[in-house]
Amino acid sequence: MAGPKEGPLVILLHGFPEFWYGWRFQIDVLAKAGYRVVVPDQRGYNLSEKPQQVESYTIDLLRDDIIGLLSFLKREKAIFIGHDWGGLVAWQLATTRPQFVEKLIVLNSPQPHVMVKVVSYLPIQWYKSFYFLLFQPPFLPEWVFRNKHFQLLETIMEKTSRKGTFTTEDFAVYKMAWSQKHALTTMVHWYRAMRKGTLKQVKERPITVPVRLIWGTDDTFLSLTLAKKSIEHCVDCKLVLVDATHWVHLEQPQVVNQFLLDFMDE
Repeated sequence: MAGPKEGPLVILLHGFPEFWYGWRFQIDVLAKAGYRVVVPDQRGYNLSEKPQQVESYTIDLLRDDIIGLLSFLKREKAIFIGHDWGGLVAWQLATTRPQFVEKLIVLNSPQPHVMVKVVSYLPIQWYKSFYFLLFQPPFLPEWVFRNKHFQLLETIMEKTSRKGTFTTEDFAVYKMAWSQKHALTTMVHWYRAMRKGTLKQVKERPITVPVRLIWGTDDTFLSLTLAKKSIEHCVDCKLVLVDATHWVHLEQPQVVNQFLLDFMDE
């Protein structure tokens, strides 16, 4: 947590395989602008609790964790900013519990219903999403990720980002989070839970809260079609394209931060 305690609340939600540290270039900027910034490790990540059942990671439960955080903070609403899986949670919150959302900002993450629908018919997204299937078997993904001190996770992040995005020091911090007991299993459970309830929980409803969708156009994992289809589900949404990869907030922090502040200050 950072920023003045009575400032407007903004909650930042990280994706896979990050944790709160993924917002390292945004926290101080938002705090200095007067916002109360809260950046949780989401369920199953780093220092948060790690239930062992796959069913504990369905998207409605992940959403309810964030509603519980609002209750803990004694706030009725917040501005939510989410990236990757954090974006999916934020979309689900805005879609199904909009009363808790003042504004929504999503970075390289589609509205969940759009993700499910587009994967069913768009060949390029089949290819980009193939890794979802690789995460489904028990034990094997964790063993592969843990091998050679998380070398595969490090390689994936390096190969899907612009050169220099992640430093040796950054990976040392990430590896501490990945080394937490049961963390690799519970991180992967977010994907496994798609077939254990998440797919049935996503909704096709108009999103009435104000939305900004910021999208790095060179995303290895997600087609731009997902972004364009997502804004069709919104009453008030603007799509902002940035010359970056999936890791847009880390590669272009000054650009992204300005977009965040401009929208939040409206």
